[in-house]
Amino acid sequence: MFHIVLFEPEIPPNTGNVIRLSANAGAKLHLIEPLGFDIGEKSLRRAGLDYHQLTHMQVWPSLQACFDAVKPMRWFALSTRGKHRYDQVRYQAGDMFVFGPETRGLPQAVLEQCPIEQRVRIPMLPGNRSLNLSNSVAVLVYEAWRQHDFVAGA
Repeated sequence: MFHIVLFEPEIPPNTGNVIRLSANAGAKLHLIEPLGFDIGEKSLRRAGLDYHQLTHMQVWPSLQACFDAVKPMRWFALSTRGKHRYDQVRYQAGDMFVFGPETRGLPQAVLEQCPIEQRVRIPMLPGNRSLNLSNSVAVLVYEAWRQHDFVAGA
């Protein structure tokens, strides 16, 4: 099973969409505080309401607390500054994917904790800032899951 980490997410509908994605892909979702919204916010519930019971979601006070509890063998930081394209990595069951807040991405301090070969990016046309957070999560999670033939629990 893959782990999706949203580091300090800011926009409730994005998190709601990722709740749906994690339920449909069988991934565990981890939210790192502070959250930019109340977990019961209407727009979050609307986007993820019918999937909320189907996903494994936990809120953590810090990224380190999440790492200490989950103990991932490997974790990947998704960033426009990533060294490798997301599709050039061979993902393993249990991998953790860490995504930054919508307006600023992962802080440099978090990126520096991640081994350089595990900092990945999604290609975009030059001059563009970034993809929508929930779209980025979908691209990466579905590539990792595809590599495992869409087997449940990969």
